Amino acid sequence: QVRLVESGGGLVQTGASLRLSCEASGSTGDVYGVGWFRQAPGKERELLLAISRSGSNTYVADSVKGRFTISRDNAKNTVYLQMNSLKPEDTSLYICASDRSYSNDYVGTLLSRYVDWGQGTQVTVSS
Repeated sequence: QVRLVESGGGLVQTGASLRLSCEASGSTGDVYGVGWFRQAPGKERELLLAISRSGSNTYVADSVKGRFTISRDNAKNTVYLQMNSLKPEDTSLYICASDRSYSNDYVGTLLSRYVDWGQGTQVTVSS
């Protein structure tokens, strides 16, 4: 069983930066690709970025391209989401998830490919 725990969220002002962490525990050998999603009240869950197990492949949604980046440290079983130039519209619950693609270079862009989910960390950006 894989457990994912997000941290690093909080209340910041427009233009600030935050780094979120997604730490895996349990059966970490089953953690392959990892994606960062966000979901605001009344809105659909949106995939923002994803990274393959090897770190060699990434996906970045147009909505955050140029401001958000993803990285991972497999020795620490942790994936990071660096968010810069935050805007009020970035206010949301940020959730990480992992797939079991059993591929070191696969990057999932379909929500259905993600099997294990964290509870999320709230990010609020004030204007």
